[in-house]
Amino acid sequence: MTSYATSTARSDLSELRRLKSLLPPELKSWVTVEAATAVNPPLVTSEEIGKDQVEVQVDLAKWEMLALDQRNLLFWHEVARIQNDTIPKDGWEMAALAIGLGGAVGELWVQDGLLLFLALGLCGVSGWRLYQRNNGMKTLKEAIDADERAIALATRFGYTLPNAYKSLGSALKVLIEQTPKKKQRKKYEDRLDALKKSAAKAKEKAKTGGREPVDSYSDAY
Repeated sequence: MTSYATSTARSDLSELRRLKSLLPPELKSWVTVEAATAVNPPLVTSEEIGKDQVEVQVDLAKWEMLALDQRNLLFWHEVARIQNDTIPKDGWEMAALAIGLGGAVGELWVQDGLLLFLALGLCGVSGWRLYQRNNGMKTLKEAIDADERAIALATRFGYTLPNAYKSLGSALKVLIEQTPKKKQRKKYEDRLDALKKSAAKAKEKAKTGGREPVDSYSDAY
């Protein structure tokens, strides 16, 4: 008899293989998909693991609770972030900030004005880079851009445009309902609002261009 643990492991491997098959051909040689191993990890995230190598990590326990189409669109959102080159990179900023602060304290002690100036300059540059990386408006825009590209990826893999919007919109609704932290929940709400506006524009374009049945947008949200 197959144990529950063995069955779960096989299911997890099957899902990882399925997600790998959703990578665009041009990414398959340098993007991998693995199960997240951290404690309480994000649902899906990406990180550089070497030169020209990116790993998408999925929290499979939470992932399996989503519908298949919702998973697909959230995965393509992450793929879009990789394509847009907006995933976090191993930066030098934190190390530089620590060195600069340590240097500034040391130079205050020995009273070397030039070295103190250089240490404060290093603190300023690294602090500004950290601010830019974590700026709320910038990260929101990057997420919205990735949502738009995820919709395009979905159509590339056979989704109709209305169904792509519907799948991503319903996935964001689930994330809103399941996210207790107000700040993170607001980000999902902002993305959903932007997606609704984008769907409305697509509906209007379909109406004037006659390429998509307009009624198919009616139940997108």
